[in-house]
Amino acid sequence: MNKLIVNLENCYGIKNLHTQFDFSQQKAYAIYAPNGAMKSSLAQTFKDIADANASKDRIFPARVCIRKITDENGVDLPKESIYVIRPYDDGDIGHTEKTSTLLVDSKLRKEYEELHIEIDKSKEIFLKALKEQSGSKKDLGKEISSTFTKSDDEFYRALIRVKDEVLAQKDAPFAGIYYDTIFDEKVLSFLGTKDVKTAIENYIKKYNELLAASTYFKKGIFNYYNAATIAKSLADNGFFDARHTVNLNADKKLEITSQKQLEDLIAKEKEGISNDKELRKKFADIEKLIQKNVNVRGFEAYLAEHEEILSELANIENFREKIWKSYFKERFELYKDLIDKYQAAEKRKTEIEEEASKQRTQWESVIEIFNSRFFVPFKLSAKNRVSVILGQEPMLSLAFTFEDGVDQVPVERTALMQVLSTGEKRAFYVLNIIFEVEARKKVKQETVFVVDDIADSFDYKNKYAIIQYLKDIAEEPYFNQIILTHNFDFFRTINSRFVGYPRCLMALKSSNGISLEQATGIKNVFANDWRPNFFTNSKKKIASIPFIRNLIEFTKSDKDPDFVKLTSLLHWKSDSAGITQNDLDTIYNTLFCTNGKSPNGDNPVIDMIQHEAGECLKACDGINLENKVVLSIAIRIAAEKFMVEKINDDAFVASIDSNQTPRLLEKFEKLFSIDAGTIETIKRVILMTPENIHLNSFMYEPILDMSDEHLRKLYEDVLSLK
Repeated sequence: MNKLIVNLENCYGIKNLHTQFDFSQQKAYAIYAPNGAMKSSLAQTFKDIADANASKDRIFPARVCIRKITDENGVDLPKESIYVIRPYDDGDIGHTEKTSTLLVDSKLRKEYEELHIEIDKSKEIFLKALKEQSGSKKDLGKEISSTFTKSDDEFYRALIRVKDEVLAQKDAPFAGIYYDTIFDEKVLSFLGTKDVKTAIENYIKKYNELLAASTYFKKGIFNYYNAATIAKSLADNGFFDARHTVNLNADKKLEITSQKQLEDLIAKEKEGISNDKELRKKFADIEKLIQKNVNVRGFEAYLAEHEEILSELANIENFREKIWKSYFKERFELYKDLIDKYQAAEKRKTEIEEEASKQRTQWESVIEIFNSRFFVPFKLSAKNRVSVILGQEPMLSLAFTFEDGVDQVPVERTALMQVLSTGEKRAFYVLNIIFEVEARKKVKQETVFVVDDIADSFDYKNKYAIIQYLKDIAEEPYFNQIILTHNFDFFRTINSRFVGYPRCLMALKSSNGISLEQATGIKNVFANDWRPNFFTNSKKKIASIPFIRNLIEFTKSDKDPDFVKLTSLLHWKSDSAGITQNDLDTIYNTLFCTNGKSPNGDNPVIDMIQHEAGECLKACDGINLENKVVLSIAIRIAAEKFMVEKINDDAFVASIDSNQTPRLLEKFEKLFSIDAGTIETIKRVILMTPENIHLNSFMYEPILDMSDEHLRKLYEDVLSLK
């Protein structure tokens, strides 16, 4: 991607933004955006693309949102190619599953994953068959695990534990049982009550007595189910059709010549036991207990049709195992296939794990970057590196070693977060970003990084470490960056380290939308622009007054006559109107050892200020640093002149030696308290202008945050005071 073309309308407060970024020569742009201009809104718009979400205007949702961000060929930016780095947030100290895929040897992981894929495929087929068999809606993997291991996450160990038992089992007597009817929480709770247990035990005792007295059935050896199964099996295999017969031993031998004869005999014998009056009474006792409990009525209906399971209910956990083993036996081929694949893979998995544990992953490279560059009282290491490499665990677990001089001690993450300062937590947050960047670097993912004030409120050591890492990103061929900030010092440092001046922009917000203009004043606007134009550009001459005054204060004192005279050009004093441009030139020439001269030297400076402020009212929106200083000076002088004339007390005004505007307003409010509109306007002057006037070459960020539009409106309001 060589160019990024951005066309936005009504995106999170961005009314209109049409611009393009040319990455063909340099891979990074830096944008200074005053608070409220567009920084977070632009970042959120890019994040919407990354998250495949629609953008909108939150305040005016009815406005039609247009979001078109393309490359130089008009192709929409794919979501995978955008990564938004947000400001620090406590909730962001973690990393995503995506960033846990950094490996040195992808071949190992691929082989390991293929082992799992085959096993998972067989498991899915097996569990689907069991779901059909059991009719259950439960999580069968957990049910099977907890049945045979007493833990719900040891599925394969559970299957293997009963493998020999299932293999030796000749039939599946309980394969037709509907699992959820019995193993329902309410049913199990009911079966566990003392009265129900007693009733079931009484039933089983009588049933066993009858079974012992049966002519053909023997408890635990040959029961109804065995007999019915044999009858069906003989018939299915043509036993009776081949004129074979079965002899049953009792008081006398009985020869069976057909399936029907055998089934009738079984039914008659079963009926003789089932219809026993005392056994019926025992069953009725159980039914009464069921009917009292409305929660298990469905179980009553099932039990009426499957009375034979009553003898199993005395030991419900043993019965659960028998049922699952019956299901396994019924679906034995799938059961065996899954176990065979699992056991066959275990040996190779162990070998791969041993090999992987010896490898060095990019995780360690990421952690080394963090440990070596950022200043925090702890060191990081990867705790579960092998498991992440092989995909056993999706997220890397970090181990922390707290350092205090020569003392070192392991510490848990929760405890660590409690002792770290906010600045140290912010540094830790950067770890997430390094993970994501390195993941994209590994796969050569073409990416536009939108960096939203990542270093805001960081201490200087870690702020510079972040800047250095952003510089590293800018040197990657697949990466482009748009760095957004409202911190002018950070903006200037970015420019000095790696973002060329032509790609340093400033966001300008107006009633029509947002525009991005070439940055001005990044490197000492006073020395590089205003001083060289002091005698030829009136606005820059006026804007230089606060700087010259500051330099006199720093090199001499605030008692110096030139400092006092310049103060009269920033506040309305008795001598303000009489100070000429020649007077200002003299102060300048004395300070800088020059001999320049203004073309209109006899004209009062105040007249020049008022004229140039009027010109500023006509100016187009722009960065216009000097315009803002001129307007701020003109606003305050006009407001103070108005109050001085209204108060009309020369002695009071002369007594003011500091904080003149607030002192004048205090007096004005006492004298003219009913003039609320005027008082409100002057309060706005106090709020908006001081930081724009009392600035120096090292810190003039406040004036950048103030829009021309606000200052122009305030100046007009002050001029209209009566």
